[in-house]
Amino acid sequence: MIETVLVLTAIVIAVFLFLRVAYPQQFANGLLLAARRVLGMRTRSIDVDGKPWPYLEGGPVSGEVLVLLHGFAGNKDNWLLYAFKLRREYRVVIPDLPGFGDNGKDPGADYSMAAQVENVRRFVDALGIECLHIGGNSMGGFIALKFALTHPDRVVSLALLNNAGVLGKRQSELELAAERGENPLTVSSAAEFDKLLEFVTYRRIPLPGVIRLALSTDAIANQPFWDTIFWALRDEMLGQPLNDQLDRVSAPTLIIWGRHDRLIDVSCCDVLQAGIADSHCVIFEDTGHVPMLERPAESAAAHLEHLRKSRVART
Repeated sequence: MIETVLVLTAIVIAVFLFLRVAYPQQFANGLLLAARRVLGMRTRSIDVDGKPWPYLEGGPVSGEVLVLLHGFAGNKDNWLLYAFKLRREYRVVIPDLPGFGDNGKDPGADYSMAAQVENVRRFVDALGIECLHIGGNSMGGFIALKFALTHPDRVVSLALLNNAGVLGKRQSELELAAERGENPLTVSSAAEFDKLLEFVTYRRIPLPGVIRLALSTDAIANQPFWDTIFWALRDEMLGQPLNDQLDRVSAPTLIIWGRHDRLIDVSCCDVLQAGIADSHCVIFEDTGHVPMLERPAESAAAHLEHLRKSRVART
């Protein structure tokens, strides 16, 4: 019996190692599917205007809906750890935005923020969602903020995590790099991908090697496509910031930021809080651009408290 168990264990380990080496992308996908299941998120897809739109969903089907939007070059799995705490009380829906993740990548499509807002509207319409809580990080925060301005009657509450879309008092390292014609957010090699991780986070997030390989491979493959989107987004940020529209945000708003964000300066918090009447700001020390990955438990707890206060205010 002992020999049989040892042999079977050896076979399982050998198969595990073989798959990891021979099929790293498929192995990484398997790990992500397992992580989603463990964290209570289901992989879904819905037809939107004749095209499949992948997303994650978790929590009670009859619960209030919380839609979370990832940032530039991100994907739905960026929110996995964050969503774990929120999906116990809310129906959490996390889409891959067009152009990113497993969603379609059409070089001829419009990826402006106005277009992405309408993409999100069509997505939630397809799901039959009328009113929602919405939140986003970075570019996703830009879209969430613009969605709240465009469809105020549909937004119950808003959460902005290191969001783009407003100009702060100080320029960030990313803004200064862009002025020099550099884009640190797209990469053409594994070494550049490692530098990107250091740039985005204050402390490097530990990633399994196979996951790091899959992410870097995807980033390298999409570099030319994402680079085009980046410069268009940068021009929109400079030419059409939302600073002078913030007083029109009617939804109660939570602002979460990492003090050491090198992409979008923390001074944007002051602009947002001064412009949005019903807003509250939480700044995490020793945190960079992605608090939902760097401090998932703390940032999710702040969001959950915000949602609960919003519910109390409505009753």
